[in-house]
Amino acid sequence: MDGEYFLGADHGRLVDLGGLGVRFKIYSEQTGGNFAVVEHPIEPGVIVEPHTHQHEDELSYVVSGTIWARVGDKEIRAPAGTYVWKPRQVMHTFWNPGPEPALIVETISPGGFERLFEQVAALLEDQEPGPSTEQDVIKLCNQYGLALDRTWLPELQARFGPMRMV
Repeated sequence: MDGEYFLGADHGRLVDLGGLGVRFKIYSEQTGGNFAVVEHPIEPGVIVEPHTHQHEDELSYVVSGTIWARVGDKEIRAPAGTYVWKPRQVMHTFWNPGPEPALIVETISPGGFERLFEQVAALLEDQEPGPSTEQDVIKLCNQYGLALDRTWLPELQARFGPMRMV
């Protein structure tokens, strides 16, 4: 960032993970590994696959739109202005049932996990979607201590309708 302390709305590279964007605002290398900050624009009808982090805590702030989130056994409708804390080792997910796009800012502590988003985006650019891509994504997730778990999906999709999983 070359010594910048003020970041504009369009600052940082944006990648698309299939309806969930990632705009890299602050990398862990800039904070001595303490934290990273990314923005997630979320299209309507997108759900992030339920997962558990072994090493990171995440704090999300809803900037615009409304998302839903489940953390452990708690679920919340989170309109703009809401904070959602997703502690390490607690399964969580978030989704945008629509109809409007949403934007969240996420602080990840400690930093480093933001690099997974870059690697998954590169993988999706290089491969056609399919079983081998899914296996490669799972392998990357495992390297970052991220465990995926789809057990909540049937119930959530029964209540909120079909959603594209990222």
